[in-house]
Amino acid sequence: MRKIIAAINITIDGFCDHTAGLPDEEIHQHYTDLISNADTILYGRTTYQLMQYWQTLIKNPSGEKTMNDFAVAIDKIPKIVFSHTLKNTGWDSAKLAGQSLEETVAALKRSGNSGSRDILIGSPSLIVQLANLHLIDEYQLCIHPVIIGKGLSLFENINDRTVFKLLKTKTFSNGAVLHYYEPKKE
Repeated sequence: MRKIIAAINITIDGFCDHTAGLPDEEIHQHYTDLISNADTILYGRTTYQLMQYWQTLIKNPSGEKTMNDFAVAIDKIPKIVFSHTLKNTGWDSAKLAGQSLEETVAALKRSGNSGSRDILIGSPSLIVQLANLHLIDEYQLCIHPVIIGKGLSLFENINDRTVFKLLKTKTFSNGAVLHYYEPKKE
């Protein structure tokens, strides 16, 4: 069955802020590979609108290969956007969710077969909602070596205590460390 993977960048002090990370070629390549090996990515409205930046690099490449490759990967992957305010997505590979988050995830998991690829969750709000529903199979937390002191705390609204098993880590040359976790069944 397909895995639901929550993949996100955070600071040492646990905040999600797309401007606070330290993206470089190595990190762009990692996320290009992750996205290229998934079937679908789910976004909330705010993160989705931030990700639309990458459409500009499709039309006007940046000159940095890994950024351009990421732009191509994010452009291709099917995206489902959860929003109460958007009327359309403005992106050919994106559609607005027609069901609740829980129903959508259940349907996506059922629709897979042994050759199906994983489903990514790329928005803090969706990660929290799915964590509270115990529907995330793996967390990939890329912790950047920076403290920002304020912002959106990823796990602020979690309802239950969850214990995790560390599967592996990956260290990037810029000092960021990617932690792969799976929730333990208690």
